[in-house]
Amino acid sequence: MTPYDMQHKHFARLNDLYHVGAIAQWDEAAMMPTGGGDARGQALATLDGITHQMLTDPQLGEWLAAAETETLAPWQAANLREMHRSYRDATCVPESLVERRALANSRCEQAWRVHRTENNWQAMAPLLEEVVALAREEAAARSAVNGMSLYDSLLDSYEPGMTCAQLDPLFAELKAFLPGLLDAVIEEQAQHPAVPPEGPFPVEEQRALGLEMMRTLGFDFEHGRLDVSHHPFCGGVPSDVRITTRYETEGFTQALMGVIHETGHALYEQGLPAQWRSQPVGQALSTAMHESQSLLMEMQACRSREFLHFLTPHLQRCFSTASTGSTAWQEDNLYRLFTRVNRGYIRVYADEVSYPLHVILRYEIERDLIEGTLDVAGIPDAWDTRMQAYLGLSTAGNYRDGCLQDVHWPAGLFGYFPTYTLGAMSAAQLFAAARRSLPELPAQLAEGNFCALLGWLREQVHSQGKFLDYNALMQQATGSPLQSSWFRAHLEARYLAGG
Repeated sequence: MTPYDMQHKHFARLNDLYHVGAIAQWDEAAMMPTGGGDARGQALATLDGITHQMLTDPQLGEWLAAAETETLAPWQAANLREMHRSYRDATCVPESLVERRALANSRCEQAWRVHRTENNWQAMAPLLEEVVALAREEAAARSAVNGMSLYDSLLDSYEPGMTCAQLDPLFAELKAFLPGLLDAVIEEQAQHPAVPPEGPFPVEEQRALGLEMMRTLGFDFEHGRLDVSHHPFCGGVPSDVRITTRYETEGFTQALMGVIHETGHALYEQGLPAQWRSQPVGQALSTAMHESQSLLMEMQACRSREFLHFLTPHLQRCFSTASTGSTAWQEDNLYRLFTRVNRGYIRVYADEVSYPLHVILRYEIERDLIEGTLDVAGIPDAWDTRMQAYLGLSTAGNYRDGCLQDVHWPAGLFGYFPTYTLGAMSAAQLFAAARRSLPELPAQLAEGNFCALLGWLREQVHSQGKFLDYNALMQQATGSPLQSSWFRAHLEARYLAGG
C-alpha cells in the first residue's frame, strides 16, 4: 500500500470511532437517564483521547509527508489537504487537555440542563469558569502553532480561514442597517397584526405534522429519525442522521420550524458524497455552510408565500382545534404569523431580522472571554448591556432567558456563534442563485415539490463535501464570493415590499 492508501485506511478507522461518539452524544441529549451522566462523560472523554492519539500518531505524519510525492486524483489531493489540516489541528493540543476539556464540557452541559431551568447562575458560574479556562488553554496551544489570535484559533475550527478581521466589518454592516430595519418592520407589521390560532396543540399532532414536512422536504427516514431534546440539534452521521426538536402545547410554529431547520441540516448530511464519507474531504464544508442549508430551508423556502400556500391546508387538517372558517387559520394570516418580527429574548425563537443581533451579541462576549478581556463573572452584565443596546430588552436577573439560554458555552463550543449569521447570508445568496437556475421554483414550492431545489443543492453544495473551499464553492454555485447584499435584499423584499 502507498502512504496515501495507509492514511486513507487510518482515517476510515477514525471515522468509525467518530460514528460511535456521535450516536453516544445524541443519546446523552435525547434518551439517556440522568443517572448515566458521569459514566457517559467518562466514556466520551476516553473516546476523545483515543481518537486524539490516532490523529497525532507520528506514523500518520510520516505518511502525510510521503504522500506529497504521489500522483493523486483531484479528490485524493483534496483529501490529503484535509488530512494535513486534521493532523495539524490535533497535534496543536496535548491529549491530556483534550480529555480534561471533554470531561469539563460534559459536566457543565449536563448541569446546564438543570440550572437553566432553575435560573441558577450562581451554580453554573464555577462550572463555566472551568470550561472557559480550558478553552483559553486550547486557544493558546493552537495560537502558538498557527500564529492566529486566541479567538481566531477557535473560530478556525468551525470556519476555516475566517478571522475577526473579516468578521468585524461584516457584522458592522449588519449592525448599521438591522436596528433601523427592525424598527421599520415592527411599525409596518403593527398595522397588519397576526391572529394567533387558539390551542392547545397536542404534541402528537405537532409530531405528525413535523414528520410530514420532513418527508415533503426529502428527508430519508431509512437513514435518520426525529426525537426530542432540551435544545434542538442535528447529530448522528450521514448514514444515520438524528434530529431533535422540542414542543410546547401553547403554540406549534416554533417546533414546526425547528423541525424544518434541522431537516435542512440533515439533508446536507444525507447528501454528502457517499464514496468519501469515511474521509475528511467527504465531510460538510464548514459550520456556516451547514447553517446555510438549514436556513435556506427554514427561512428562504418554508417561510415564503409560496410554501405557506402549500402548508395552510395541512395545518388546517392536522390540528383538532383548527377551524377553516376562522381568520386565524387563513393563508394570509398564517403568512403574517410565520413572518412576524419582534424583539425577543430567545435566540432560537428569533425571527430572521433580529436573529443576527442575537448572534453578534454572543460573538462579542465570547471573543472577549477567550481573549481574556472579560471574565465569566461579568457575562450577565455584558449580556444585559448588549441586549438593551441591540434589542431594547433587559435580562437583568433573568439568566434563563439571558446568558444561560444556549447550550454552546456549557458544551465548550467557542467560535461557533458567528457561523449562524454567516450561514444566513450564504442561504440568501444560494437561494437567489437557485431561483435564477430554476425559474419554476416558486410554483414548485407552492405545490410542496422540493425535488428540483434539493437536486440543485445536491449538485452545487452537498455532493461537494470539502473538495472546494468556501469562497470557491460560493463562486461556483452563485457567481460571486459571499456578500451581505443578498441577505439585505431578501429582508427588505420580504418585510418591507410584501415579498
